[in-house]
Amino acid sequence: MIISSPNDYRAAAERRLPPFLFHYIDGGAYAEHTLKRNIEDLSQISLRQRVLNDMSQLSLETQLFNETLSMPVALSPVGLTGMYARRGEVQAAMAADKKGIPFTMSTVSVCPIEEVAPKINRPMWFQLYVLKDRGFMKNALERAKAAGCSTLVFTVDMPVPGARYRDAHSGMSGKNAAMRRYLQSVMHPQWAWDVGIHGRPHDLGNISTYLGKPTGLEDYIGWLGNNFDPSISWRDLDWIREYWDGPMVIKGILDTEDAKDAVRFGADGIVVSNHGGRQLDGVLSSARALPPIADAVKGQIKILADSGIRNGLDIVRMLALGADVCMIGRVFIYALAAAGGAGVTNLLELLDKEIRVAMTLTGAQSIADINSDCLVKLNN
Repeated sequence: MIISSPNDYRAAAERRLPPFLFHYIDGGAYAEHTLKRNIEDLSQISLRQRVLNDMSQLSLETQLFNETLSMPVALSPVGLTGMYARRGEVQAAMAADKKGIPFTMSTVSVCPIEEVAPKINRPMWFQLYVLKDRGFMKNALERAKAAGCSTLVFTVDMPVPGARYRDAHSGMSGKNAAMRRYLQSVMHPQWAWDVGIHGRPHDLGNISTYLGKPTGLEDYIGWLGNNFDPSISWRDLDWIREYWDGPMVIKGILDTEDAKDAVRFGADGIVVSNHGGRQLDGVLSSARALPPIADAVKGQIKILADSGIRNGLDIVRMLALGADVCMIGRVFIYALAAAGGAGVTNLLELLDKEIRVAMTLTGAQSIADINSDCLVKLNN
């Protein structure tokens, strides 16, 4: 396997994974228009090349929530990460820790908090949904705090699951799904040996710990559908503040009024995100939503961004549009699926190099120097 760019990992992941897992991470909602726009809109943003600026002191370091990041990147929470490589959350967290950036543990991870946290030196972040079972939420927050998690990423754009039609076609859900998944696994022996056999238990670790019984993949879609809470409102965030006194980031902001509400609430950060195009199809790409949000709240709250980021140039583009730090999801899962933790480590080094090249040729010596002056224009 020859990997020379971040984009190479997607094809490598498709070859290695059973289709139900590849399409689960690769797909979006409905007709996947927003999924496509996330990538296309970001790629069309033109960087402004500048030369002869003495870039010998260039630095990618940045500060966020009293943490030093070696580059302006954090790994996003991704459900079922442990199905993409053996104990995948552990491998991804260790790669992020080695690079000096945060790893965000998903509520619906395969590995529980207590398995991952002791394997890394820097505190990880923890992601939480608003769920009908408030007992689970309280338990998860207490366990995250006990494990030393530093930042809570609160996902608010999933009061109901999106319509992800690829899942029914691929075997992740739908008629005879369990049998289809088994047959696909047999046809992908590398994955079957690494994850299917030696990556067990295949359950939702955080949920199983709370319930005191295994909660397997077959329960995943049903459990989520039954427990997401469409009554979510700002008062739920007040309730969470009673149990979490660290930095809180609200993930899933696409509108300036919601960004302003996050500031009024007292959140420490927001993530400009459309859930990677996996929730409401037809909404703005993150690249188009970000500039007006940055105009409205930049400096009042930390702005993170995700959705559509596939390489280091995309990270620089998002920063120039107003983000302080970027979060990456699909792209690190592709690398994890293709080559485990070593793949994630290599991916992060590739992103580092691409960011350095972009900064050198736009005249930005520091992350703070990456702003709208680094752009030629935003195509409308």
